[in-house]
Amino acid sequence: MKKWVIFFGISVGVLSLSACNPGVNSEEIIVQSQAGEITKDEFYSQLKTQAGDQVLKQMIDTMLLEKKYKVSDKEIDAKIKDYEKQFGGKESLDQALEQKGIKGENEFEKMIKQELLFEKAATDGVKVSEEEIKKAFDEKYKEEIKASHILVKDEKTATEVKAKLEKSEDFSQLAREYSIDPGSKDRGGDLGYFRKESMVPEFDKVVFSMKVNEISNPVKTQHGYHIIKVTDKKTNALKDMKDTIEKELKFSKAKPIDTLISQLHEEADINIKDKDLKDALAKQPQTGMK
Repeated sequence: MKKWVIFFGISVGVLSLSACNPGVNSEEIIVQSQAGEITKDEFYSQLKTQAGDQVLKQMIDTMLLEKKYKVSDKEIDAKIKDYEKQFGGKESLDQALEQKGIKGENEFEKMIKQELLFEKAATDGVKVSEEEIKKAFDEKYKEEIKASHILVKDEKTATEVKAKLEKSEDFSQLAREYSIDPGSKDRGGDLGYFRKESMVPEFDKVVFSMKVNEISNPVKTQHGYHIIKVTDKKTNALKDMKDTIEKELKFSKAKPIDTLISQLHEEADINIKDKDLKDALAKQPQTGMK
């Protein structure tokens, strides 16, 4: 439900594998079996054939960004904490990462570092005024709601669940039984606190019109049918939200990352010596990230 995007074309797991150097002994055996053997050189060759252009471009982009921008361990830790908050805790985040094939803290930290590098590049030199921050606070950040939901596939099931709630059956228990949202069902449907525009528009419109402890009628969105319960509301102070607002407003004005990366490529005068990969930068698709 929540908007969560990490900007990576490929996983860091593939990236780290691609960086393996055959070394002096390129015939070193890395797999041994009764069916045969696989050498480090064979593995590198296969990996290069399958994803070489994409991996090499990502490695070059990261190398150039690391030279121009610095990311501290403190920034990485803060970003991880932010994702944990979005997902309702470390355990839920770990489950989501595992579903995406991202295993281990070290791999995730590498991905976070690369994300932060792209963020710094895209927002470098972007300015935001105090008036813009105040306006955004009043319109979007001032109020936060804590809610739970039960997400089902069809209207018939939603009507059935709603009827059970009207008979005072427990919302949390019904969420665990019926909800198809893997991120919240095991928490009784709890979505935590969120602000306006954090959810899809249909959901957002309904939930911010509700009172605490009110339960909605079924709400149809692209995900299915939601039954929503508002469990708390809170009002934020501008001073507590200022840094967050400024950062998000900068992202809204961010420079196209494709243009920035192309400029870095030109300035670096890159010479790819492997003839099989010499066109890796030229034929890579645009990132689409602004």
